[in-house]
Amino acid sequence: MSDARVVLPEPDADETGPYAHLGFAQAKAGHEDEVEALILGLVAPLRAEEGSIEFHVHRDRADRSQFVIYEMFRSKQDLEKHLAEPYVQEFVRAIQPLVTGPLRQTFLRMSSALPAVS
Repeated sequence: MSDARVVLPEPDADETGPYAHLGFAQAKAGHEDEVEALILGLVAPLRAEEGSIEFHVHRDRADRSQFVIYEMFRSKQDLEKHLAEPYVQEFVRAIQPLVTGPLRQTFLRMSSALPAVS
C-alpha cells in the first residue's frame, strides 16, 4: 500500500528474518466496498511474486471503513521490487480518491521465529 518513492528502512545488521509491512487505509463514506475490492485485487498477483511470503487483508470489525494490510517479503529488496510493480502503482492511483488522506505505513522487524513453510 505504498508507492516506489517510499524509502524503506534498512534492516538491522543482525536481522535475519523477513521484511514485513503494515499498510493502513480509511475509506471515504460510501466507498468502503470499492476500497475493499481494490485491495482484494492485489491478493493473487502479490502472492505470486517472487519473494512474497504472506499477504493478508483485514477490515476493522468496529469501523468497517478501516483497512489493514499485512505483507511479508523475503527481503527489503523484494518489497522494493513489489512496490515498483505497475499493478501496485495503478492500485495507489486508483485508491487515492477513495480514501481519507495518504495511505499510512509501518515497517516491521520480526521478533519471533518464522515457521518453516512446507
